[in-house]
Amino acid sequence: MKRKFSDDATMDEIMHGSPAAIRVVLQRGMLCVGCPIASFHTVSDAAREHHLDEEKLSYDLRTAIARTDSD
Repeated sequence: MKRKFSDDATMDEIMHGSPAAIRVVLQRGMLCVGCPIASFHTVSDAAREHHLDEEKLSYDLRTAIARTDSD
């Protein structure tokens, strides 16, 4: 089953859907893991909060999730 996410998915939903997403978040020094705001922030919100490129973050999350799905 493919674990894709929509643009309005929260960071919490994305991380719960795929441990690979957690790895991406931690590698970028983001504090989403365990953060109470993660259940409200979308990728766009989180990227803005952490001064990251939204498109790159979204791409990296989707790529990591897709790799996990293909294993």
